[in-house]
Amino acid sequence: MLNIFARASVSRVTDPIGAWLLRRGLTPNTVTVLGTVGSVAASLWFIPRGQLFTGAAVVTAFVLFDLIDGAMARAQGGGTRFGAVLDASCDRIADGALFAAIAWWSFGAGEQGLAAASLVSLVGAQVTSYVKARAEASGLSADGGVAERAERFIIALVGIGLHGLGVPYVLPVALYLLTALVVITVVQRVLAVRRAAKELST
Repeated sequence: MLNIFARASVSRVTDPIGAWLLRRGLTPNTVTVLGTVGSVAASLWFIPRGQLFTGAAVVTAFVLFDLIDGAMARAQGGGTRFGAVLDASCDRIADGALFAAIAWWSFGAGEQGLAAASLVSLVGAQVTSYVKARAEASGLSADGGVAERAERFIIALVGIGLHGLGVPYVLPVALYLLTALVVITVVQRVLAVRRAAKELST
């Protein structure tokens, strides 16, 4: 949902940055990999150690690389097929690392319910992306949903960040809400594929 409403506003900020980085000799693929490595490292280093606010802040900084690489690709006149596959694959790795790190910390803190919610969110995020990829490979459409990648990251990072600052109840609310939204999104995408298949067959 945020991808639709915020794209134009975000592009006004990221496009000049992307063009500047291209002039410095960086490529979109390099920025994609750097952002993923940084996000994974920050997730697995800070969050399991209980440094939740720091982890949320650093992961957020590296997640922004995902906006920059897209701006760089647009400045080049469009991305490559390899770049699209690399970007999608790196997104899945970063998603998995974040939710695995939250589950890891939750188990260590004796919060089995939060750990379970994190694992459901992890699996749901992967399935959401898989449904879209598999549908598009079959010539169908499966866009949309209440909790796409941007929403998942915002809810999770705000939740763990505020929890790290001592705000009560925010993390359970965030993770249990995210679990419900991720499940709903999977269902929405499967139904979207079903509609697209019916339209194609008529």
